[in-house]
Amino acid sequence: MCNLYSHTSNVQAIIDLTRATRNLVGNLPPQPGIFPDYEAPIVRTGADGVREVAMVRWGMLSSQLALMEAAKKRAAKLEAKGRPVDFKELLRLEPDSGTTNIRNTSSKHWQRWLGTDNRCLVPFASFSEFNKAPGGDVWFACSEARPLAVFAGIWTPGWTCVRKMKTGIETADLFGFLTTEPSEPVASIHPKAMPAIPTGSKEMDRWMTARWQDEKALQRPLPDGALQIVARSAKNDGRQHMKGPGQRPAQSDRTQI
Repeated sequence: MCNLYSHTSNVQAIIDLTRATRNLVGNLPPQPGIFPDYEAPIVRTGADGVREVAMVRWGMLSSQLALMEAAKKRAAKLEAKGRPVDFKELLRLEPDSGTTNIRNTSSKHWQRWLGTDNRCLVPFASFSEFNKAPGGDVWFACSEARPLAVFAGIWTPGWTCVRKMKTGIETADLFGFLTTEPSEPVASIHPKAMPAIPTGSKEMDRWMTARWQDEKALQRPLPDGALQIVARSAKNDGRQHMKGPGQRPAQSDRTQI
């Protein structure tokens, strides 16, 4: 599952590619290493129907089942230490670091955000897949030049939850992107999934405007060879120094549902 990607284009390039007409991000610096819960640019449809570029936090809300199971585990640990547990309050404050990748779009949890109001395009230059084999993590892009492309995503406005224990309850716009079965060369590195990537202006427009019954077909892999391996064993895309944490965060149990 993809829990690290990069974006290195300027905002005008995003506007030109996605036909957005409103810029809510101002100047947009390169982001050679975007991790879960980072803010990153997305292209969404505003309340007035205008397509806009906005900065949104990566990680949609996790399912109630996932949060319930996590709260049960935390309660068990507290009880083992002889500490009293108010399970209702524990569940209310259960941290949800977010679900970055969405695969099971038949789930009722995700169906409420599959309409056009909640669809988005997520600009990227390259994405990384975790790899334990010699050579380390592997970065993929549409070519060695890392041209601007987009993931098919969904987003939700103003969601209130606990993202981290230390920050408590927060309200933020959130996004995630769809994954699908992988094609080569991703399949050889990560056989479970790859991001869903609409190509060309027609597919991007379809993703943003058409009924889910028609556009669920875009949750599909690219043809074999459409992506290339562009870097290995790097915490950024191999061409720039990343601003922010110097180490890859631990993998979340709720990165894909």
